[in-house]
Amino acid sequence: MPDARPHLGEPLALDLLNTRWIDAEGPQDLLTDLAGLRRWLADNDLSVAVDAAMLRAVVATREAILRTVRGGSADELNRVLDHGRIRRVLTPDGPVAEPDVRQAEWFPAWLAAENLLELLGAAPDRIKQCAHPNCVLWFHDTSKNGARRWHSMATCGNRAKATRHYAKKTHPDE
Repeated sequence: MPDARPHLGEPLALDLLNTRWIDAEGPQDLLTDLAGLRRWLADNDLSVAVDAAMLRAVVATREAILRTVRGGSADELNRVLDHGRIRRVLTPDGPVAEPDVRQAEWFPAWLAAENLLELLGAAPDRIKQCAHPNCVLWFHDTSKNGARRWHSMATCGNRAKATRHYAKKTHPDE
């Protein structure tokens, strides 16, 4: 079954935020049940057993990530991060950093929180919410100059341009 979400392919933390969106029928949320959690995990190549505890952990992490990227307290995010760590080991192929999460239900949530730390460490100003007033989607701005405004130029960007064009035609003196 294809994913109904309008914007896929963002880094894990932002993809988790994008499990909520608005379409013609109103607000949507992929994470209302285990089937939606399975869809999100599959979209991100995470093959793990799911249960209600994992769904609660992932939804709580989505809220923690949202508060963090909006500039709120990082306390909730830090509580998620307390569930795991990066374990460094030396293998025959060389050094490896691997996730070590004590409770399986926190594994995907912890990975998303860890990914947010990576994004914040690399370029926090590149984590953006779509500029369209009716859009709740997030994206990692990979444009050369960091000036991208829309999660998708084909949808929200074109809507904004059409709105401006219509306003100029109907109110030319403004």
